[in-house]
Amino acid sequence: MSDDNPQERRRSEGTGGAPRRGPEESVLVVDDDPIIARLLEIELISAGYQVALASTGEEALSMAQEHRPDLVLLDVMMPGMDGFEVARLLRADPRTVAVSIIMLTATGLSASRLEGLSAGADDYIVKPFDTPELLARVKGVLRRAKEMRAQSPLTGLPGYVKIEEEIEQHIKNGDDFAVLYADLDHFKAYNEYYGFVRGDDVLRATGRIILDVGTGEGGPEVFIGHVGGDDFVLVTKPDLAPAVCDRLIERFDAEAPDFYEPEDRDRGYVEVENRRGDLQRFPVLSISIGVASTARRKFTHYAEVVAVAAEMKEFTKRTPGSVWAVDRRTS
Repeated sequence: MSDDNPQERRRSEGTGGAPRRGPEESVLVVDDDPIIARLLEIELISAGYQVALASTGEEALSMAQEHRPDLVLLDVMMPGMDGFEVARLLRADPRTVAVSIIMLTATGLSASRLEGLSAGADDYIVKPFDTPELLARVKGVLRRAKEMRAQSPLTGLPGYVKIEEEIEQHIKNGDDFAVLYADLDHFKAYNEYYGFVRGDDVLRATGRIILDVGTGEGGPEVFIGHVGGDDFVLVTKPDLAPAVCDRLIERFDAEAPDFYEPEDRDRGYVEVENRRGDLQRFPVLSISIGVASTARRKFTHYAEVVAVAAEMKEFTKRTPGSVWAVDRRTS
């Protein structure tokens, strides 16, 4: 590393807030007061965070764009570019739009807090701050950000992280449960024929159907998640799984024709070129559901449950139309 790059040197030396071994969360501290910056650095590192320091707004933007921290702890009053402007620019940049921001200020006036929140801050702390409160705010903001990342941006349903946590919790508790793994048949061809915008509309509609059916048939305790693409997961009681599957297929098959233009719907298929350039016919979208249940076997790990459910889902795809199948093996 060259000594003529002060920014890189600042990150890598022990006194400059370099990333250290610890949790995934990283914090960029932005304050022109070196004493406050150093204090924040020490407290955050002690709490297990990776920390980097910046003393100006310009430096903060450059470091945030390059290193993508999870959280920016941002002083309001700085020479040149103030914290409000930094926050607005972070929110306007696609590279940093999702970063969490906590503003640090010497004034607790409501107008100042409102300006910080309007600029895109997630939280606001007044100096002099109480260290335990500061760490609690940091932890809370990062937790909320993680929960948002665990959510599908397309359907609003819990994403892969939450799905894994839900299934692991059932295993840990020794609960009886069934995992329904559903995906759409011929969705890739639909996307190629109608375009990704129409495809996203189908996924949102599918999420709504699954949510309606899941809560209606599985009750308030049912869990519904969106793995990604056209893959969805439901977790419910083993005895409720057949009714959920039957009703889900009924609802999806009733609505699927509406995803098509009238001439394609009346024809019953769309034609898409395969890799050889030949036209291939694909029927109206259908849904396949594989079920893994503790009614027949016990599971010890999330991956084992998902593997069984996915295997059953692939088995159903061998049959045309919407189909569901449950694993009946005992080992």
